[in-house]
Amino acid sequence: MNFIWNLPLFTIVLSLFSGPLCTMLKAKAAKYYTLFLECSLIFMTTLVFWYTLHTRKAFTYSMGEFPAPWGNEIRAGTLEALIALLFLVVLLCSNLAGWHFLKIDIDESKINLYYSLLNLLTAALMALVWTNDIFTGYVFLEILTLTSCGILIVREIGRTTLAAVRYMILNLLGSGLYLLGVVLLYNLTGQLLMVPMQETLAVITGNGAGMPAVSLSIGILTIGLGIKSGLFPFHFWMPDTYGWATPTSASVLSSLVSKAYIFLLIKVYYRAIGIGVIARTPILKILFVLGICGIIFGSVSAIRANNIDRMVAFSSAAQIGYIYMGIGMGSTAALTAALFQIMTHAVTKSLLFLTTPYLAEVSGDSLLFKRLQGSGHRNRMAGFFFTIGALSMVGIPVFGGFSMKLLFAQSAVLETSVRKMMMVMLALAVSSLLNALYFIRTLVRIFTEPSQETEKASAAAGPEDGAGEGAKAAAAEKECVPGTARQEEMEIERLSYGTAGMILTAANVVLGLFSWVVVDLISRGLSMFS
Repeated sequence: MNFIWNLPLFTIVLSLFSGPLCTMLKAKAAKYYTLFLECSLIFMTTLVFWYTLHTRKAFTYSMGEFPAPWGNEIRAGTLEALIALLFLVVLLCSNLAGWHFLKIDIDESKINLYYSLLNLLTAALMALVWTNDIFTGYVFLEILTLTSCGILIVREIGRTTLAAVRYMILNLLGSGLYLLGVVLLYNLTGQLLMVPMQETLAVITGNGAGMPAVSLSIGILTIGLGIKSGLFPFHFWMPDTYGWATPTSASVLSSLVSKAYIFLLIKVYYRAIGIGVIARTPILKILFVLGICGIIFGSVSAIRANNIDRMVAFSSAAQIGYIYMGIGMGSTAALTAALFQIMTHAVTKSLLFLTTPYLAEVSGDSLLFKRLQGSGHRNRMAGFFFTIGALSMVGIPVFGGFSMKLLFAQSAVLETSVRKMMMVMLALAVSSLLNALYFIRTLVRIFTEPSQETEKASAAAGPEDGAGEGAKAAAAEKECVPGTARQEEMEIERLSYGTAGMILTAANVVLGLFSWVVVDLISRGLSMFS
C-alpha cells in the first residue's frame, strides 16, 4: 500500500489527539502548536491532492481490513482533497487573523481550551470530507456540533450564550433527523458504506416498489442537513451565531462548518444513494425552490440590517441558497457551479468576518452602520480587504463571485426546462442587484469621511452600541511606546492579519481569473466521485 493512502487518516487522528494536548499547554503555546498542526495538515493534504491528480484515480483506505458491510472506509479523490485543502487553508487564515481579538474576547486561562475545541472541530471537518460511511458521518456531525457550540459560547457574554443554546438545539434536531434517515436507509439496505448502499438501493428501487420508503428516508436526512447548514427557512439562527462570535469562530462557522454539512449531503446523494434515485423523488425540485427563496429573502434581510455583522450573516444565507439551487438543478454543470460556490463563499466570507471587527475597533468598537462612517480610512488595511470581499459578493469581474454567477448562468442555459432556466436567470439578476445595494452602500459609508457629529458620537459610544474591551484595546495600542514588547506584539498581529487577508484575497482572485482551472479540477473529482 502506498504511504500516501494513510495521510487522510492522519489528518483526522492528529487533529483528534491535538485536542486533549492543547488543554495541557499555555495560551501562546497552544496557538503556535495549532498553527504548526494546520501547516502540517496542509502539507499532507497537498500530497494527497497531487497523488490523485497524478494517478487520475481515487483510493479507498479500509480501516482494520474488514470488508463491507462491517468495515469503515476513508475515500480520497481529487474533489475530496481539493475541499479538504481549501478548508485547512481557511482555518489557518482564520487563526492568523483572529488572534488579536481572541485575546480580547476570551479569558487567557481559557484560550488553550479554545484551541483544543478548534482542533477537535478540524478533525470533524476532515472526517466529513474523507469518510465513505454514512454512520461515521453522523458521529462526526455530533462532534462538529458540540465543538461549534464550544467555540461560540467560550466568549462568555450574554448574547453568545443565547446564540449557542439556540444553535445547539437546532443542530441537535438536524443531527437527530440525519440519524433517523440513516437508520431507515440501513433498515432498507443493510449497508452503511456508501457504494454498497447505492448498489442495494438500485435493486430495491428498480421496479418502483421501494421508492416511497426511500423517498421518506432521503427527505428526513435532507431536512436534517438543511437545518444544520442554514437552508431557507432554517437560516434565522445565523445573525446571532455569526454576529456575536469572536472573529475566528465566525469565520470558521460561516465558511467551513456549514459547507461541511452540504458537502456531506452531496456525497450521500451521489455516492450512497445515487443521483438516478434522487432524481425520481421530488427532493431536488424542493431544494431548487428553497435555494432561490434563500437567495432572495437572505438578500432582503441583509438590506434591512443595521449592523455590519448581521448584514454579512444574512448574506451567508443568500450565498448558501446558490449552493442548494445548484444541487436542486440536478445537472453535472449545476453541481460543478455549486461546488465552485462552496469554495468562493469559504474564502470570501471568512475575509469579511475577519475584517469587520477591525472596522468596528476604530469606530468606538461598534458594528452599527451609523458608527462605521469613515472606518475604511481609519484602518486602511481592513477597508481594502472588506472592499475585496464586497466586490466578490456583488459579482465584479476578476473575483470569484463573478465566475460563480457565470457558471450558474451557463448551467441554466444547458437546462432542458425553459421555466427552470428563466427562474435561475431571474434569481441571478435580482440577487446581483440586491447584493450591490447593501454591499456598495456599505463601501460608500466606510469610505465617506464622517461629520464632526458622527465622530463625537463614535467617541462617546456606550455599551448599547457594542463598545467594550475592543475599543479600550485600540486606544491602548495608540499609546504604546515604540520598541516595547507590546509594540512588537502589535506589529506581529498586524502582519498576521495582513498575511491571512492577502492569502484569502489571492485565493479569491485565482477563483476569478483562473476559474477554468478550478472547474477542470472539480470535473475531474466528480468523474471519480460516483
